[in-house]
Amino acid sequence: MTDGRNQQRTLVLLRHAKAEQSQEMPDEDRPLTARGHADAAAAGAWLARHALLPDVVLCSTAKRTRQTWHGVALGATGSPPEGGPAGSAPAVRYEPAAYEAHPDGLLALVREVDPNVRYVLLIAHNPGISLLSALLDAERADPEGLRTTDMVVHRPTTRWADLAPGGAPITARHTARG
Repeated sequence: MTDGRNQQRTLVLLRHAKAEQSQEMPDEDRPLTARGHADAAAAGAWLARHALLPDVVLCSTAKRTRQTWHGVALGATGSPPEGGPAGSAPAVRYEPAAYEAHPDGLLALVREVDPNVRYVLLIAHNPGISLLSALLDAERADPEGLRTTDMVVHRPTTRWADLAPGGAPITARHTARG
């Protein structure tokens, strides 16, 4: 077993897919639109094509982020997140703290990841997810932030626990559309 010091790490930040706009339900309960479901599946297919499938998923507890994760898993593997061969499904942590989180709160969640984990997918909301991307790589971050189903691939240069501002250069970005 390694101690996680010398392995390359990948953090993919994903803003949830397009959600219904409704004043008649709590914000946390807003579901994805049909386009949102298609875009989430397209995000999963992109992650699979680029060998970026997560070992750990950190996901806000809002309905739209949970549905985004479900769509990503379907698009990546063709089966629901809880399906597939034993050991192939990532560990999924639904994090109440990721809803309406500031970038430092999201960074704290990432810092808690086991040091031996290589690939982390964080699914959250704006403005926190966009601000976290800018915090990790201010020079390459999109000044307009992440749009729905935008993914930004960061490569941390330290262990998860030591991740700090400026410590994870952006190596790729993609807007998934289904």
